[in-house]
Amino acid sequence: MEDAVCQLLENREDIGQYGIARFFTEYFNSVCQGTHILFREFSFIQATPHNRASFLRAFWRCFRTVGKNGDLLTMREYHCLLQLLCPDFPLELTQKAARIVLMDDAMDCLMSFSDFLFAFQIQFYYSEFLDSVAAIYQDLLSGKNPNTVIVPTSSSGQHRQRPALGDAGMLDGVEASLFYQRLENLCDRHKYSCPPPALVREILSNVQRLTFYGFLVALSKHHGINQALGALPDKGDLMHDPAMDEELERLLVQVPGLVNSITATSEASCLPSRTPHRVGSPWKPLHRSRKLDAESDGSTEETDESET
Repeated sequence: MEDAVCQLLENREDIGQYGIARFFTEYFNSVCQGTHILFREFSFIQATPHNRASFLRAFWRCFRTVGKNGDLLTMREYHCLLQLLCPDFPLELTQKAARIVLMDDAMDCLMSFSDFLFAFQIQFYYSEFLDSVAAIYQDLLSGKNPNTVIVPTSSSGQHRQRPALGDAGMLDGVEASLFYQRLENLCDRHKYSCPPPALVREILSNVQRLTFYGFLVALSKHHGINQALGALPDKGDLMHDPAMDEELERLLVQVPGLVNSITATSEASCLPSRTPHRVGSPWKPLHRSRKLDAESDGSTEETDESET
């Protein structure tokens, strides 16, 4: 409601042309559909679990053709895609998501869309929880008192630095049962979103010891956690979105000459390209008329396939 009123006041001159009632109808329809987070500031898209899930769903629906075409992108290129939907999306979160996929590989290695998407889902949705988990893991490695209270913060600038992959302790990890005890206590008192404790127990009960990034990888690949989040389909259905396909076909028909142009250049479209032609979006949210003018600064250099 607070954001709706702010939007109403910011755009009151435009809204006066079609009425306040219509504005609120369009606004809350967009909230239900999950499109209200498009092109908004990062502080807004991370403000609530619904906003986070909506952003994850929007990112998947907008860029699933990357996976459908089999393209592999670098961390910087995925970050550019995120910035198309949220211009001030922090690079730090993208880097953390990429680290779950790449582990000890170089950060400029290529990643598949599905690998990055599921890692990004865990990192983005459970961001504050994972920062507290990193602190617990580091305390267990250093042998600190297990009764130490971990106070999570919402500011990314205050997050505890994660364990370095080169640390000797990372090779052996920590005892899974002790790690679960600490996480169970964390879930009971954590004010931010946490994975279901039963699923965390299921993951940790299958191993005796594990590393921090091993735990994150297990979270990102767990079918039950993906279902609990409810933002993304199962991995087998990741490239299928009939509703979006029908909508795209309907919109393409409305763009004069576009269908004929695509048909005439179908052979060329089969060739891999890092700079596809951009087609302006034929729609914009009724309650939001902000112009997006962000240029990609990601690297477009090809990475040797052996690095993947």
